[in-house]
Amino acid sequence: MKVEHLTEATFGSVVTDIDLETIDDAEWRELYDLWIERALLVFPGAFLSAEGQDAFARRFGDLEFSRAALSNIGKDGKVHHQNDDEVVKSLRGNEGWHIDSTYMPVQAKGAVFSAEIVPSSGAATGWADMRSAYEELDSKTRERIADLEAYHSLYYSQGRAGNLPDEQNEDGTYNLYGYHDMEVSLRPLIKTHPITGRPSLLIGRHAHDIVGMDPAESESLLDDLNDWACQPPRTYHHQWDVGDAVLWDNRRLQHRGTPFDMTEPRRMWHTRIAGDPSSELALNHHPDTVPSDDVERHPTGTWAC
Repeated sequence: MKVEHLTEATFGSVVTDIDLETIDDAEWRELYDLWIERALLVFPGAFLSAEGQDAFARRFGDLEFSRAALSNIGKDGKVHHQNDDEVVKSLRGNEGWHIDSTYMPVQAKGAVFSAEIVPSSGAATGWADMRSAYEELDSKTRERIADLEAYHSLYYSQGRAGNLPDEQNEDGTYNLYGYHDMEVSLRPLIKTHPITGRPSLLIGRHAHDIVGMDPAESESLLDDLNDWACQPPRTYHHQWDVGDAVLWDNRRLQHRGTPFDMTEPRRMWHTRIAGDPSSELALNHHPDTVPSDDVERHPTGTWAC
């Protein structure tokens, strides 16, 4: 196994000369320690099988959901590209910086992501280091946000971006992952990593309505924090080649998709690693509220991050 740290960012490493589907326990432990240290691991040309991707992800914890497509290719092979298309709206929403599943009762621990079909240009995925962002905040801002809490909702983020689905259920929900009818998750703006013990910003597009703050003031503060945090050298964007795979720590990094020509097909595969309720549970939820996985309700191409 060869490891090369990214030099243009405050995090991340490229790992080569390793077969992720056949690693032994000692190799996994080495990878795990590197993941905790670097937060993002890039595996060029990994070419993970469906079973192999999920099995690799399970080494890091239970799955929130198993390998699912993030793609503009429908089940019938149609390439979705119209702006008012349901699949396109879901993908466009993911272009905003975010942390996976903060809108669920339990925030995700991490994810394995791989590329099967890559368009000719664009479609990079970006990550941003929220630990470094917190550490570089001025003391006045740190003091201001120290005890603040914000709600996280997919309804909010997709609605603000104009990307809510068209077909709504009678109870106001949608038959897509993340649009639940449970209490809106409440989370602190500063979160301590359960392994490293180091704080980071917990913000992103799903965050809104800071408790005790005027909505306009809350929106302005969260936007300012997000815009400042997601800047070089705290960011890295990966230009995909077919077969590439990545593993990231969702407790430290934000991520986003970037625009691409949607008349061209793109198919990525996402396996989400479930968070530990002891450290990733929303402040206003109980472990009993954690929903079971229901893959049949989530058509290909409509997953939200």
